Amino acid sequence: MKQQEITKMSVEDVKKRITDFSEQLVKMKLTHGVAPMENPLQIRHLRRTIARLKTEMTKREAQA
Repeated sequence: MKQQEITKMSVEDVKKRITDFSEQLVKMKLTHGVAPMENPLQIRHLRRTIARLKTEMTKREAQA
């Protein structure tokens, strides 16, 4: 997910995406721990997307 897409989202959408992606990250880590994933870089991309979303929430809270 690109930064431009994130800035266009509403606050509720950003919060929902953070929780959804966080749950997905936990599942991916567990799956990777049991049996190696075909593409482990997906974990890195998901973690960075969550960081982008959290950064956007921090920016919005600072503006409010």
